[in-house]
Amino acid sequence: MGATGATGRALLQSLRTLGVPARALTRTPQQIRSSDPLVEVRYADATEPGSLHAAFQGATQLFLAMANGPAQVELETRAVDIAAAAGISHIVKISAPAAEPDSPVAISRGHHAVEEHLRAAGPAHTVLRPYAFMQNLLRLAPAVAARSAFLGAMGDAPCNYVDCRDIGDVAAAALTRAELAGGTYTLTGPETVSHPELADRLTALTGTRVRYVDLPAQELRESLVHHAGMPDWLADHVTEIQQLAKARPERPTGTVADLLGRPPRTLHAFLQEHRADFRR
Repeated sequence: MGATGATGRALLQSLRTLGVPARALTRTPQQIRSSDPLVEVRYADATEPGSLHAAFQGATQLFLAMANGPAQVELETRAVDIAAAAGISHIVKISAPAAEPDSPVAISRGHHAVEEHLRAAGPAHTVLRPYAFMQNLLRLAPAVAARSAFLGAMGDAPCNYVDCRDIGDVAAAALTRAELAGGTYTLTGPETVSHPELADRLTALTGTRVRYVDLPAQELRESLVHHAGMPDWLADHVTEIQQLAKARPERPTGTVADLLGRPPRTLHAFLQEHRADFRR
């Protein structure tokens, strides 16, 4: 599920590389153009239980990745229940690092609830807990290109980033290597990078001085809602995870390297790949 999302697309590519057949489930199948005979594209929408019943028939494993949002717990637990009823024997779920019942991040509390439901549902399950996606940094590109600045509320707290392509490779490994099934894996890149350090890297990348503007959390939230047009829940989420990073300094893990036998992709390589996006 989530075949048109950042991790879903990455997983499809990883499975293609391995020669593993997959059924790509999405609400917008027209967005996936595949001539690969190993990839079957099917419509599925978690708000329509009938579509899940049809899409899960004949499948043996499920990759569960849905966009964060207020209805996420309801939709993901529904998908888990329908998958279990359809005879799916293994579910790989994308979760969050701070998936705890008392997490200060509301979305993470939701992920914890889904994880608990998954444990009780019956199928074997593997949980992936990636930190911040490098791909989400592209959301800063318009502000960097136009104003040579970006906003945040993290101070100089270290932040973990991970490339979605590494998440896809780990998910593919969990789906194809039985010895990995059943684990809970926290995924990061090889280093932490603070927002001031990110500004320095963007300065070197673009040849123009890029500033990081640190704001109080509430001020950042208001800017995200009133200037960036974010819905309230998403602005809350962004500020909550940034405040959590200040409260709990992040450190990289060696999980990607341990599981894949190679180092994770670096932030430097990702920024070089997308240099044109950050330039005027």
